[in-house]
Amino acid sequence: MIKEIKVPSPGESITEVQIANWLKKDGDYVEKDEELAEIDSDKATLTIAAEESGVLSIKVQAGETIPVGTVVCTIDGDAKAPAKAKPVEEKKETKNSTPAEKPKAAEQNYASGVPSPAADKMMREGNVAKEQISPTGKDGRITKADVMNAAAAPAPAAPAAAAPNPGSR
Repeated sequence: MIKEIKVPSPGESITEVQIANWLKKDGDYVEKDEELAEIDSDKATLTIAAEESGVLSIKVQAGETIPVGTVVCTIDGDAKAPAKAKPVEEKKETKNSTPAEKPKAAEQNYASGVPSPAADKMMREGNVAKEQISPTGKDGRITKADVMNAAAAPAPAAPAAAAPNPGSR
């Protein structure tokens, strides 16, 4: 039986989320309650867990902004689990590589320089470029406050540019 996995509602007023990162690959065998993906909303970062064991089929790619309730992947519960020796080895490799990657994750990760969905909307509406923004959010994420600060910064530059014009009379 194929089970559709939909984006859960992260909060009362949130209508869309962004797939931040897939923790599993398309075609991987996943166990029930295993984390599949990270999703970002205006207010929080959450994970999507497998509702049953089976083979994962990803329908929405990382970085896409989608409405709450959208099917992001399916799990084929009829697929048989691979030999047990392979998942144990993969888990050991993952555990060993995770601590080594944590220091690197603080420097650069999927969120570095990426705006939150709300900040992204403000950037588009206010014509603010990423280059104008100094990210202050967790892991270098661009927040709404960063966009507001960047949008306010060019305002003093405009009068300074206008100042030479009245003096040139």
